[in-house]
Amino acid sequence: MTSVISPDRARVAHIAQYQVLTNPPRRDLVALADVAAQVAGVPMATINLITDTEQHQVATVGFEPSICAREDSMCNAVFQHGEPVVVPDAREDPRFRDNPFVNGAIGQVRFYATYPLSTPQGFPIGTLCVFDEVPRALNDHQRQALASLAERVVDLLELELRSRELDVTVADLCRAQEELRRSNEALTAFAGQVSHDLSNPLAAVAMALELLELDQDRDPRASGLLSRAMNGVRRMRLLIEDLLAFARLGGELVRVQVDLARVVNDVRDDLAAALGGATVEVGELPVVVGDPVQLRAVVQNLVANAAKFTRPDEPAHIAISARRDGDCWRIEVGDRGTGIPVDQRHRVFEPLARVDTSVEGSGIGLATCRRVVEAHGGRIGLDESPSGGTCAWFELPV
Repeated sequence: MTSVISPDRARVAHIAQYQVLTNPPRRDLVALADVAAQVAGVPMATINLITDTEQHQVATVGFEPSICAREDSMCNAVFQHGEPVVVPDAREDPRFRDNPFVNGAIGQVRFYATYPLSTPQGFPIGTLCVFDEVPRALNDHQRQALASLAERVVDLLELELRSRELDVTVADLCRAQEELRRSNEALTAFAGQVSHDLSNPLAAVAMALELLELDQDRDPRASGLLSRAMNGVRRMRLLIEDLLAFARLGGELVRVQVDLARVVNDVRDDLAAALGGATVEVGELPVVVGDPVQLRAVVQNLVANAAKFTRPDEPAHIAISARRDGDCWRIEVGDRGTGIPVDQRHRVFEPLARVDTSVEGSGIGLATCRRVVEAHGGRIGLDESPSGGTCAWFELPV
């Protein structure tokens, strides 16, 4: 069964969010009450917040603020109707003539004008009230000005509330950033230690296998097993190197101007063997701001993938281009390979995830790319290229 929150409880909850009942009067609210008194030409004005049991005068002009029982409040009779009430002489109004603020028990109010305060959600929370001990009247200009001032009261309350919420959000983000920094440091240290701990015994295994390969008198049947063992050692070494790179990249960034055209040229030189026989088309590439080492790792991973994942008996055809997309540079590396199913395009950015196991790899490369690009404040993804292959793209802020 769903419980229904009463209007009074909802109003009290909204008022509590503003944090003005227990704090000293705010200068900005007092200033608005002062303007209201001047507009109305009266000596007294107040901003009231009304809970389920009390009226709190949170900002006053012409008298000291106080708290009274809700049933004694003049505004209690009318504030929930959501309409202004202007009474030239409260003694002549049956709603107020017996009120203690009128009959002398608490005060001797004669002129009384009140304008409701409602939250953006529509909850009536109190009033902006001006009054005098002599009868008065308001003209249309004064009425409109007081209505506008009542709206500004709520604006100030909401602005301070949102500012506090923003401060909390910023503090949470700072804590999360610091935790991420510590996590990155711990991950890097862990990966370095694991790499060291695994590399030493792996090197010993590799050396033993190499010595066995030199043995001319070995059993011919062992040759196949020996070859498989050597391949396993090589794959293990590559995996360790990729894991270490994944942990290191994407942490602390050096932000400088990076000429992506030069980066692509360097990558083509490094991948000369892998790109043998491939056609590589390079369009005009921008200069971006980022870490040159880490961005080079992204480009090299994407180009290497485009070179590896080709159709049977077809050479690689790779197109590298860039375009301005709003506040970002979008860099694309397209190929004419086998492509990646739509439902797998997000998964391949997870560590150790592989779609095509027929091509050698560790499943770390795209995860590393995402780590680097997101550290730069960008995005990365995969689409289908015009030829039906894969278009890997990443975006960096201009």
